[in-house]
Amino acid sequence: MANLTLVYGMRLLPADEVVEVGDATLKLKNGREAHVTMHLLEGSKEDIEKQLKTSVDAFFDLFYTEL
Repeated sequence: MANLTLVYGMRLLPADEVVEVGDATLKLKNGREAHVTMHLLEGSKEDIEKQLKTSVDAFFDLFYTEL
């Protein structure tokens, strides 16, 4: 399997401050663009940690199923 790059970002903000979340655009070496869907998790610290773990686990389950 080729080496991979995982692109992600995280930032905690007050819940009532976020109005909209859009996709992030990546520029690839071949001149094309790729898009990363941004996800929004809300709740207590514990809620966010649980949701994030579930989301990451699901991502890798899906990724390795597609290979």
